Amino acid sequence: MPLKQKVGYGLGSFLDMWGHWLYQSLAFHVFNVGLGMAPGLISTALGIKIFIDAGSDAFFGWLSDNTRSRWGRRRPFMLVGGVLAGIGLPLMFAVGQGWSDSQYFIFILLSLVIYVPVMACFNMPWVSLGSEMTPDYHERTSVMSIKNAIQKIPELGMFVAAQFTTLAFFYDAKGKPDILLGAQVYTSILGAVMVAISLAMFFLVKERYYEKVVVTQTFKVPFKDTLYRTLRNRPFRMLLGTMLAYGLATAMVGLLGYYTTLYYVCQGDVALGTRWNSAMGLSGMAMGLAGIPFSGWLARRWGKRNALAVILSLAICAFIGDWFFYNPALPWLQLLASGCVAFTGAGFWTIYGSAMADVIDHDELETGQRREGSFAACQSWISKVGLALGNGASGWILQFTGFDSKLPVQNEESLFMIRVLLSGIPTIGLLVAVVVILRFQLTEQRLSEIRIGLEARRGTV
Repeated sequence: MPLKQKVGYGLGSFLDMWGHWLYQSLAFHVFNVGLGMAPGLISTALGIKIFIDAGSDAFFGWLSDNTRSRWGRRRPFMLVGGVLAGIGLPLMFAVGQGWSDSQYFIFILLSLVIYVPVMACFNMPWVSLGSEMTPDYHERTSVMSIKNAIQKIPELGMFVAAQFTTLAFFYDAKGKPDILLGAQVYTSILGAVMVAISLAMFFLVKERYYEKVVVTQTFKVPFKDTLYRTLRNRPFRMLLGTMLAYGLATAMVGLLGYYTTLYYVCQGDVALGTRWNSAMGLSGMAMGLAGIPFSGWLARRWGKRNALAVILSLAICAFIGDWFFYNPALPWLQLLASGCVAFTGAGFWTIYGSAMADVIDHDELETGQRREGSFAACQSWISKVGLALGNGASGWILQFTGFDSKLPVQNEESLFMIRVLLSGIPTIGLLVAVVVILRFQLTEQRLSEIRIGLEARRGTV
């Protein structure tokens, strides 16, 4: 398929990363470190956010499956949702200094109730479109490889976000960084980029299956099918279980790496910690880019199932290595901590996205329907409930360690617990993921048989 379409699809990762994940990466930095809000309240709000997200994704996945228009069934939602998400991003930090914890909490919840469905309007059709780009087993890995390579750019934008908020330009009269003002400026810049990319994507991407397959389906996909009938697909359950174990385990310790850098390696120096965080972002981008072709090579040589098992095993080694990589005497080792996790993470999501398209072919052979939106929505619904539990627990896990943001230097017992949990929790979750993925049965040979059956029924696309 044409490279410009692969690139056009990959540009959506800017909106996905900044619209979905930037807020979570900045929330603790702005509201806890900058404004002194209790971390447990922040993680509770973020946990509620993902439940809202799961419901919104289910609705827009179902709606886009059943939409018929002159512009297709995905692209209109991507355009409207992307533009509104870009406009709304800086408004997520439209608070003032000196508010009470309850006022911040209420604002966060209200802004999330409005913003989350807007992002779902873009994200579910975009994720669904990824499974429609090509019918070829290996070309699907190529699509996801380019998408994940492009994604490294907005990922870098997330890593440098905290450092941007501590630039000297934003220092207040007392000589301290005004983190809130920095976040407001930064998200305004990113929001403008999101609007521009939404417009570009509308003209670059095509809906390959729409004319030859979708418009011939006169029957609608029932809303209940986004969960019930979708979960009856066994290969999907295996893939979903793998992703859920991976996502839940890593989400539960997502905060701990940042706080380990800030308070263990950098001894509470926030400005120094954010600089190291930015450097770790660069390391993650470089090694993440290296992980994409590596995972593609594994998938072509040994198949997607075995490739995922190898990548998950390497991820276990990476998280165990965090115990040694976070070292105050050798702070540059942090670059390996972020780099190794990014290397395996990029490989996991590349093969996972490619395998999801295979699952949808399997479902089409059984049901006669192209239900990419239903699968994307069901995947989102289940995974985000899991992520809600993980993110909801993350702040409480931090409090469990005895961490206190009001102390400039944390006690040794607290730092020790943070480091133990940072390595231990992901190791357990990833071991579960390896066991589950080994039960995934859609091999290259089986997908070849499925494609022959589909094209005999409804022609090529």
